[in-house]
Amino acid sequence: MTPYLSRLQPYPFERLAAIRQSVTPAKNKKAIDLSIGEPRHPTPSFIKNKLVDQLDSIAAYPSTRGTDGLRTAIRGWLCQRFGLPDDTITAEDNVLPVNGTREALFAIAQCVVDQSKPDPVVISPNPFYQIYEGAALLAGAKPFYLNCTKKNGYLPDFDEVPAEIWERCQLIYICSPGNPTGAVLGQKELVKLLKLSDKYDFVIASDECYSEIYLDEGNPPPSLLQAAASSGRVDYRNCLVFHSLSKRSNVPGLRSGFVAGDKEVIRQFLLYRTYHGCAMPLPTQSASVAAWKDELHVVSNRRQYHEKFESVLEILQPVLHVDKPAAGFYLWPEVPIDDVKFATDLLKTQNVTVLPGSFLARSREGLNDGDNPGQNRVRIALVSTLDEAVESAHRIKEFIETI
Repeated sequence: MTPYLSRLQPYPFERLAAIRQSVTPAKNKKAIDLSIGEPRHPTPSFIKNKLVDQLDSIAAYPSTRGTDGLRTAIRGWLCQRFGLPDDTITAEDNVLPVNGTREALFAIAQCVVDQSKPDPVVISPNPFYQIYEGAALLAGAKPFYLNCTKKNGYLPDFDEVPAEIWERCQLIYICSPGNPTGAVLGQKELVKLLKLSDKYDFVIASDECYSEIYLDEGNPPPSLLQAAASSGRVDYRNCLVFHSLSKRSNVPGLRSGFVAGDKEVIRQFLLYRTYHGCAMPLPTQSASVAAWKDELHVVSNRRQYHEKFESVLEILQPVLHVDKPAAGFYLWPEVPIDDVKFATDLLKTQNVTVLPGSFLARSREGLNDGDNPGQNRVRIALVSTLDEAVESAHRIKEFIETI
């Protein structure tokens, strides 16, 4: 077995399962699970119908590259959503369908990291989506964490990375809007990162799977590709963006997304994925075409999240330090006691499950700010119905008032 497996830490939901096994939840209250970012709004009927209509196509092998129709639909969405110049991106060279962003975010590190170079580094935000860390470790690289705290607006501060880390960096993960903070990197910060990539020659993997869930209709989150194009970097060198239909279209089980950007990296990633066996089933591709071509259901989806944020924050803000995020569907409140104890006691007394923030972050060894930036915070996923979200907020408030 690869020795890199021993470097992996328990997955957050494995640790959460241990909490669930250690307590008996209040039996007089219905269980409400706010721990996992699994969208529970209804899947639009036209997507389901398209999937069913194309079931006969499962008799044919799909190609790893994907159909022309899917890549063309994705390219059209990218250009429309982010204002990319038509002549800078092609469906043939710059777009690759993937089976959800999770597997692609993992696989890109295996493709990009060159272990023949001494002490490769992969940079990621902290807290972070755990796939970033696992991908780095299993690729033989050392993770370097950029703490995202209230002090820096929950955004990675690229200026705090030492030059010797940049020199060893082969890949950086960014997540905007952020999981779990909802913070959005602006074009100024993205351009700064592009200049660092030019100087030190590393690939930027921009996880943008929450980009279509935002609270200000007049201010949608920008993309790394958008920042590149606006600064004249129209070859998108070293730039990759990862998008998914899971959150945007409420189809997490469809496992459909894409990676787009630098055509040379895409070409090599396609080669890797051809051997890896990652072709998207043809019925999924057909349903995905329909989803990427429709925006009305996405607007409706955002409205539902906006309503939940407004209702829940009205209940929680008088008793909890919690900010309204710019985007995403998480709350990232500061809690008055240890986050693991908070989650444990909340489950025991109110039958509400939240994820301890410390499970999503790491302490940075040898640094003055070595404390885990998720400590004394919890992640609350507002993915259920409005009524259930409001009920859970009342229960959390009731629990806090007992502390």
